[in-house]
Amino acid sequence: MTFTVTDVPDLPAGFTGTFTSHTVETCELTLHTVSGGDGPPLLLLPGWPQFWYSWRLIMPALAERFTVVAADLRGMDASDKPATGYDAAALADDMAALMTALGHDRFAVVGYDLGMLVGYALAASHRERVTGLVGAESILPGLSPSPPLLSDPATNEFLWHFAFNRLADINERMVAGREEIYFGYNLTSKTAAPGAIPQQAIDVYVDQLRDPAALHASFEYYRTLDTSAEQILRWRDEGPLSIPVLAIGGQHSTGTMPEETMRLVATDVTGLVIPGAGHFLPEEAPEELGKAVLDFLR
Repeated sequence: MTFTVTDVPDLPAGFTGTFTSHTVETCELTLHTVSGGDGPPLLLLPGWPQFWYSWRLIMPALAERFTVVAADLRGMDASDKPATGYDAAALADDMAALMTALGHDRFAVVGYDLGMLVGYALAASHRERVTGLVGAESILPGLSPSPPLLSDPATNEFLWHFAFNRLADINERMVAGREEIYFGYNLTSKTAAPGAIPQQAIDVYVDQLRDPAALHASFEYYRTLDTSAEQILRWRDEGPLSIPVLAIGGQHSTGTMPEETMRLVATDVTGLVIPGAGHFLPEEAPEELGKAVLDFLR
């Protein structure tokens, strides 16, 4: 099942008066976005296991100053779901092609979780196009240290899905038909407080992952991390980003790790930790995140 702007519950008042769904043809794919607003272009990149809908609570505020493009990466929601092409470089090239098709030559990028990885890849591989980058709640494979196999219980609880998602096949067979158990648990266990993401929203995220192609893609993002790590090291060696970068963590999640990570690949980095927040910042702390983005990109 796919979810365009008219197919989802609990949107902010007036949302569909500002934002509409678009499908965009690139050379390789059909990609889905929800776009609206007026001003310089701003690309929003979602995290795993979500899609554009995760940005719904901050999009209206951003649209007062920007032309907002909330994109579904390949494999997500209403975008195409090929069997391959889920490494950082391929995902970044998709987004560059998307913005070209929409007529945006230069643009700012905000991404969290998987979206931070893709945002860095986009800024590093298309340096002439990205004017500023906000990255949140993620690491960069190849640069960020991996925890030991036998981690402390809290670390194991937070990161165990990495190893599971990278399995070659058994993960898809175990989760198929049980999507609400696996993805529902990930969406509820990494928030700072119970109920931070409403059950109706969790149901939307889970339902779009019942599509076998979407389920496959959700694991391919992790199976390709070794390839993405090689790409990141190559971009790092080409030189640090010179654009302004804001790196954000939740107090009860990654904390200062995004800032520490981005300082390895960029020279102009500002760090921020959002108090009281867990991993899912756009839904746990939409006002704080939206204000941080607007203040940084003004």
